[in-house]
Amino acid sequence: MLIFKERRPVTRTLRGWAISVLQEAGAIRECEEHGWVQDRADPHARERAFEIARQDQPPGVSPDEAAAEVRDVLDSIGDTCPECRPD
Repeated sequence: MLIFKERRPVTRTLRGWAISVLQEAGAIRECEEHGWVQDRADPHARERAFEIARQDQPPGVSPDEAAAEVRDVLDSIGDTCPECRPD
C-alpha cells in the first residue's frame, strides 16, 4: 500500500517557512477577527515546532539555522492581538 506524506506548501522566505511550521505544530494561531498571529504559549507545541524545524528544514538550511529562525519568529510574536480590546 502506498502512503503519501503530506508536504508543507512551498514558501519563499525562511520566515514564512518558520511561521508555517509554528502553525502546523499548533504553537501560534491567528486572531479570528483581525488576522494577527498570536503565540499560544504552549510549551509542548513549541517543542514540536523545534523538532520539525530540526528534522525537516528547507533545502540549503542547517538544522540549527532552521531552529534559530523558529525561535526568532516566536520572539517577535505577542500573545495578544494589538487590535482587540482588552476585556
